[in-house]
Amino acid sequence: MGYSRKKLDLTGHRYGKLMVLAPAANVGGRTAWLCRCDCGREVVARTNRLRSGHTSSCGCLAPAAGAGLPGLTYVDGTCLEMLQAKTVRKNNTSGVPGVDWWASKGRWRATICFKGRRHYLGSYTDFEEAVKARKRAEEELHDRFIDEYRVDARAAANG
Repeated sequence: MGYSRKKLDLTGHRYGKLMVLAPAANVGGRTAWLCRCDCGREVVARTNRLRSGHTSSCGCLAPAAGAGLPGLTYVDGTCLEMLQAKTVRKNNTSGVPGVDWWASKGRWRATICFKGRRHYLGSYTDFEEAVKARKRAEEELHDRFIDEYRVDARAAANG
């Protein structure tokens, strides 16, 4: 007989400045919720981040000393802070996010993650061509998404 876990319903619960409005699309395979912050912004947050206290606002609160990380802002399953940071992960060997050496093919591979999906951008014999493909995709996907969100956020703030 299999074990079945009952899904929690957090609708109507408050976590810090966030009020849970409704279930949202899963984020990274984890259950997520649409929440409204006291400042008026809506964000999507995972159950475990809400219940542990790691996400308690839309990100409008600066973290107090020793309070941990501020809430992250998810729109359509994409973390805006991660897109804006454009950091290179520690395990990256090429120095460029989304570009790696595909040893079995003897080529450079370019990929980009967006809205919970990894997009294959092609494989290249020349490292610089792989970097160009990645940068084009960042402009088309990440940068455009961030710009659209800023416009939407300004419009919402102005009523």
